[in-house]
Amino acid sequence: MSRPRLVVVDYGMGNLLSVSKALTALGARTTVSGERSALERAGTRSVDGLVLPGVGAFGEAARRLKRLRLWEPLREWIRADRPFLGICLGYQLMLDGSSEFGRTRGMGLVPGRVVRFPKGLKVPHMGWNRLVVTRRGWLLAGLPSRPYAYFVHSFYPRPVRRAVVAAETDYGVRFASAVEFGRVAGVQFHPEKSQAVGLRILRNFIRLAGRG
Repeated sequence: MSRPRLVVVDYGMGNLLSVSKALTALGARTTVSGERSALERAGTRSVDGLVLPGVGAFGEAARRLKRLRLWEPLREWIRADRPFLGICLGYQLMLDGSSEFGRTRGMGLVPGRVVRFPKGLKVPHMGWNRLVVTRRGWLLAGLPSRPYAYFVHSFYPRPVRRAVVAAETDYGVRFASAVEFGRVAGVQFHPEKSQAVGLRILRNFIRLAGRG
């Protein structure tokens, strides 16, 4: 496997340093960039994969990506089924939209919406929780059927299509904590904070991107 060249997308709302350091430690050549030109090189010989982290509000994230002219290059990359990993808010942005602070449209690449946890639950959902693996693919390869991962979020993704769901997690409701379709995946938890489980997921993504 070659050392793939990955771009961690910087739009001012992600845990960029931890994510990029973890990817680099696992063997990827990692660049952190918020430049449109870096994304436009995706799929060429200069970039093999994209990682979109995210922490914060859905609407503000969408506005920043559009202001930086990154929204459409990201959508084109995902639609082309090239190696992509959305982390936390980066996963949520792939859905049709969110009800957080009013209605905001998402990328529309995963049918479904992002909704708030039911009243009575402590939010954010923060800390370690179990993944129930529902479908084996490249994303969760090599993991046990019920590993633990680290979460921090107040809204959760609700995809319409069961076929894309790779893992579910219970927190008052059962939600899709990971999705995978083709060479695209999204995780609601933070792999960079999830110790051995998270490192295995990032390594799986690096291997996918390194296949070209």
